[in-house]
Amino acid sequence: MNRLRASRSIVLMLLLYIVSLAIQFLAPSEPTVEPQFFAATWYNLYFTNPEGASASTLRGGPDAKLAVAMDAAAESIDVAAQEIDLWSIRDALIGAHERGLVVRVVTESDYVSNPEMQALALAGIPLREDERPPLMHNKFVVIDGQEVWTGSMNLTVNGAYRNNNNLLRVESATLAQQYTEEFEEMFIEDRFGALSWPDVPQSTFEAGGTQIEALFSPDMRVGDRITALLQGAEKTIHVMAFNLTLDSIADTILRRAGEGIEVQGLFDADQSRNQGSDVARLEEFGLDIMFDGNPRKMHHKVIIVDGSIVITGSYNFSRNAEEKNDENVLILYSPELAEQYLIEFSRLREIGTH
Repeated sequence: MNRLRASRSIVLMLLLYIVSLAIQFLAPSEPTVEPQFFAATWYNLYFTNPEGASASTLRGGPDAKLAVAMDAAAESIDVAAQEIDLWSIRDALIGAHERGLVVRVVTESDYVSNPEMQALALAGIPLREDERPPLMHNKFVVIDGQEVWTGSMNLTVNGAYRNNNNLLRVESATLAQQYTEEFEEMFIEDRFGALSWPDVPQSTFEAGGTQIEALFSPDMRVGDRITALLQGAEKTIHVMAFNLTLDSIADTILRRAGEGIEVQGLFDADQSRNQGSDVARLEEFGLDIMFDGNPRKMHHKVIIVDGSIVITGSYNFSRNAEEKNDENVLILYSPELAEQYLIEFSRLREIGTH
């Protein structure tokens, strides 16, 4: 009997050992964030990579870095996001709330009923939805009143792993204050879109020695500021955008091209075929236009002027973005950042089509 028990124990131990080896062998390794990552003392810049390993595992994308920053937050997190369905962000926000931080969320009503948003509400995190037809289209996060995360990336699986997007972190209490004021206009005052306070003055400041402008629509004339920058271009204009339907921007690009400015463009193939798109006009004019090779979305909203000025944010270059939706835009006067956005621009054009 003792020999039988000993034999069973040995067999059980062997089985446990084999199972542990199988788990280690079969479990996916934690992927590192792929090469689309740039950093300096005052910023971090991330690009999604739908062609990379993280896209298949849904792990290690830009959201992982944002979640780490949320986990390290000490006082507060404000999120203005059209949609949230990433578990990494859901868990980080709930964790921050449970640690006693002030966590607040503004979102688009169309997505407030999804399971991840409901999980935030059930955890006791206050949510403010826009409750109106135009979009609360922002994608920004303010952490501890010291840093802002923004760009084109929705806080969704598609946004972080399937679509081409950028996510930019800027460390600046001045910028964080401006974004907090915009956030509280929505969260506290329930002012969205046409109800936003008009005639907000343009704000310019420095971070890390770099001049930055922060703009919000529809209460600021973002389109006018963009066309002014395009009109001031001396050599080049690069457009990497989901679409282009705002005629004033398209007209300015065409005029500058006619004046000898080099223009290159990359657009989402599907969106560019929609009614109202100005991309066909750029093509007909003979500009160097290409379309993405992503079967999902090329979702960037970026313009680079003279290889030294970057325009980025949630703002599609459209009439809705200009006049109806809640949007945010950063203009950064940084050849260093411009070079990094141009690397992404060139990478996507290499896998794009005419």
